[in-house]
Amino acid sequence: MKKKIISLLISAVLVISMLASTALVTSAEENIKIGVSIWSSTDVLGSQCKRILDEAASALGVEVIYVDQGHVSEQVTASVETLAAAGCQGIIICNSASSEMASSIATAQANGVYLAQFFRYINEESDPDVYALATASPYYVGAVHENEPENGETLMNILLDKGCRDIGLIGWEQGDATWLGRWEGYQAGLDAWNAAHPDDLAVLSEPQYAGTTSEGGAKAANALMSADPGIDALIPAGGGGEPLLGTLSAVEAAGKVGQISVVSTDFLPDLGERLANGSMTGESGGHYCDPLIAFMMVYNAITGNYTGFEGVYNEVLFPYLYVASTEDYAAYEKYFVDQLPYTKEELVAMSQLSFEELKETAANISIEDAAARAAK
Repeated sequence: MKKKIISLLISAVLVISMLASTALVTSAEENIKIGVSIWSSTDVLGSQCKRILDEAASALGVEVIYVDQGHVSEQVTASVETLAAAGCQGIIICNSASSEMASSIATAQANGVYLAQFFRYINEESDPDVYALATASPYYVGAVHENEPENGETLMNILLDKGCRDIGLIGWEQGDATWLGRWEGYQAGLDAWNAAHPDDLAVLSEPQYAGTTSEGGAKAANALMSADPGIDALIPAGGGGEPLLGTLSAVEAAGKVGQISVVSTDFLPDLGERLANGSMTGESGGHYCDPLIAFMMVYNAITGNYTGFEGVYNEVLFPYLYVASTEDYAAYEKYFVDQLPYTKEELVAMSQLSFEELKETAANISIEDAAARAAK
């Protein structure tokens, strides 16, 4: 019922926007410029993010500037300074560690620039000082992120249900907040299984780190396979998709496709084929619209539609999509790969939603939701 209500709401706003075209006119008059600080705008996930952001910018008449920072701490903080100096009124950022947000928030505040995170948030328990800084800032708009422990646990369960018991783990950057959340989930899934099946125990290796490159993924996978010839599953946790590609190449070169199951996060463009030939067992992803929601939050802050950021910490939870079969992926491919899940008109309508309505839209995104809107 909620999905239907949101779809009707977007449709109603769309009619109004098409009649008045107020969002397009307003943004063009104000010459809005939004910066994107991202690990890479060209790898598998980053290019998908850029595609949807470019479409939203075109629909709203907004200029977008990208800075690729590779999740290198100094470059992450410097990227915010660069984008602020370039005249951006707002910035969305996918940082690595939450500690980098202290400098980023200070830079944004000093320059009067609105700032929102995507794929990331600041944990109040583990980073109380940074969380307090973000909450107190009138320029920190909020964070859009996924439930990473849940994601990790779901992927671990896919492997365990398949019969995998000797699992190798590949991280990307030590201390990365998203990586730590996923690792927590993998371990939770493993611990739950072992508690329920004391006669059928599974093990998870200590992580090998791959960075965010295909070469790093291959080296990490080879190290794990060499250290444990009986390994029957690998989890390249993420890092934009490139470490996964390297892992798959290493498994193929070792002649172990079908013998070693692989699950990961961040959909590959050929995921359907890989699920069919057995080189992939399952994957979570489809979340490239996450930065779109952060973009809309910053856009509305710039135009004055969203206010009152000081004293609150705004979070938007974004759902993962999970696929473990060619049938699962075919539906995703139709509405998220072959075409974007939102038209330009729908993006204009989205830009006019209240913050609570935008949160609801983010929570309801799914293959079914995209299919229903495409059928209209």
